[in-house]
Amino acid sequence: MNLSRRPLPLSNAPNFPLVLAPMVGLSHVGLRLLVRRYWPQGAVSFFPTEMLNSRRLPGQPLGATPETKRSHDEQDLVPQILGNEEEPIRRSVTLLEEWGAAGIDINMGCPVEKALKHNYGVALMGDPDYAAQVTEIAVRSARVPVSVKLRAGPQNDREFLSKFVRRLEGAGASWLTLHPRTPEQKRRGRADWDQIRFVREQVRLPVIGNGDVQTAADVKRMLAETHCDGVMVGRALTARPWLAWQVGEDLGFAPPSGLEGCRAPRTPLEEGAEMGRGLKYFVQVMREYFPEKLGVRRTQFLVRTSVPWLTFGQHLFALMSRGETYAQLENALDEFFAQEQTMVGSTELRS
Repeated sequence: MNLSRRPLPLSNAPNFPLVLAPMVGLSHVGLRLLVRRYWPQGAVSFFPTEMLNSRRLPGQPLGATPETKRSHDEQDLVPQILGNEEEPIRRSVTLLEEWGAAGIDINMGCPVEKALKHNYGVALMGDPDYAAQVTEIAVRSARVPVSVKLRAGPQNDREFLSKFVRRLEGAGASWLTLHPRTPEQKRRGRADWDQIRFVREQVRLPVIGNGDVQTAADVKRMLAETHCDGVMVGRALTARPWLAWQVGEDLGFAPPSGLEGCRAPRTPLEEGAEMGRGLKYFVQVMREYFPEKLGVRRTQFLVRTSVPWLTFGQHLFALMSRGETYAQLENALDEFFAQEQTMVGSTELRS
């Protein structure tokens, strides 16, 4: 399987098909370092930030806010910005490049009301010319590649989607990521992977697919069925951060550093045990990067997101919800994972 027919134009060219999705409250340095713990040696991709508001960003100290904290060796970050105005976008892009961004991603897929009322996110998909103008602004402002993450066209209109992505290509976008659900669907309903293949046929740019990927088999299937150039995974990586290890093992990459001689967890029991170890590591990372009150709250949010894949996961969430300190979170993890736990391969995620 050729995974690099359309390589992303990053300075450190990706050779690995998996990408973590930008998720509000989740894609911070804690989750990134948890996923990197299981990243195969020699595998190159890029990592997101949480969504960053271009109106607010220029007035914030980058690296000090929860959304822009980073480890010293993260040189592969492609932060995602919300915006539609030239001056805020220009200032944000300049600051992010100075901060060390390897690329910039424009969000045209967020359907939440806060984004819509400012004509951010998926609101940009209402007008291909308007979206192209926003892309052109970012491209003019940037020295690094600019990508766009978008959704399916209104009412799954493929003629509209074709026009839209071609306008983004003409505006200078370096690659596209498609979450093939309409804005109205949000995360409900089946992601229409046929649209990923359709978009890839419409443009010469690399296309990353996103939606309904929960296992290594799903990654392989999306690549085969859509011919996309990469696969973006969101919530499933909060529960199964070793997904990259599994995919890398299937593709012949070396195991993650420190796990040489080990094989990726695969069985329900192996994954259940690894979830316990991964969450303990996550709490350690959060202790290093976040003040306790904020770090505890964000850890609880990650657990709430990940427990659908864990048998009796709601019991773990109940235990973790009572914690007010990092030590109490660790005690809750020790209590729950003192017994053998199991994970499921896939679960219904429509809310």
